[in-house]
Amino acid sequence: MRNDFARVVEAPTFMSHYMMRTMPWRAVAVVSTALLLAACAGGPASPGASQPQALRTMQAVPLVIAHRGGTGDAPENTLVAIRSALASHADAIWLTVQLSRDGVPVLYRPGDLAALTDAHGPVAAKSAAELARVNAGWQFKSQDAWPYRQRAVGIPTLAEALAAIPADTPVILDMKALPAAPQAAAVAHVLDEAGAWDRVLLYSTEADYQQAFTAWPRARVFESRDATRARLANVALAHTCEAPPLTGAWTAFEWRRSLDLTERFTLGEAHSSVADAQLWSPQAVQCFRTNPGVHIVAIAVNSAADYKAAACAGLDAVLADSPRRMTPVRDALRQGYRCP
Repeated sequence: MRNDFARVVEAPTFMSHYMMRTMPWRAVAVVSTALLLAACAGGPASPGASQPQALRTMQAVPLVIAHRGGTGDAPENTLVAIRSALASHADAIWLTVQLSRDGVPVLYRPGDLAALTDAHGPVAAKSAAELARVNAGWQFKSQDAWPYRQRAVGIPTLAEALAAIPADTPVILDMKALPAAPQAAAVAHVLDEAGAWDRVLLYSTEADYQQAFTAWPRARVFESRDATRARLANVALAHTCEAPPLTGAWTAFEWRRSLDLTERFTLGEAHSSVADAQLWSPQAVQCFRTNPGVHIVAIAVNSAADYKAAACAGLDAVLADSPRRMTPVRDALRQGYRCP
């Protein structure tokens, strides 16, 4: 991973963007110092390592990242969702990117428009202008009602989303389309035009994007999901820490995830399913923290219990579907909490 987070400390960092907006000024000095030391010395091995069983303080509380802009609160990846997440004081915004037919980065997740909208077919079959007229809120249901069927909300471009998000709010872009190279180039062009490189991180489940963004030295890309998954599996099953993330790496994986295990024999194979595997164990976090400045994001943290567990595990951020529900949990824990 070539995107060393430590080198970005010279400029406003991803984490420092949210601190000046959300924290009391006395806390800013404390947490800024803690984060700067973490970037230089490896980050906290656990949120209260120096005071086991003691009351945790606000610097131990993970950021709340609005998943797809807050897919539980409003139609995902829309300007409506982004505004809702900002109103709920989310610390960062996670958005999903594909390319339109005319090569414009737009915000949409599924492979078919029919999954969420009143249209059908792939995103790549329509121009950005046509996608703006699609109702991205068609399938959004709230309290047994379909609130956006009478007031359509279109699919926005990435440029429109960045313009709607304050410059001090970090953004994570999840790359969904293949091949990777054209989308990487189109996204890089938008980031250049918006001057947004310093507030954006790039993620994808497709490892091709790590290579595709190497042409842009300012790109900060999460390590590949394959690398994160393999390391978590080795810690859980082999109790070994294989190839820990490089200094400054950003990593992300689900807090809980259904997994299928395959065991191969000479004459065949057998399969077992784990319905609710939790791979972010204390041992896993310790492994990921081997090198300085590694950041851990837990995907799909949607309950108060899981948020507190993620805080106690020492994770940096959680990806939440409903910032409206999760930010009050964050704010309550900032007052202090105890871990088992």
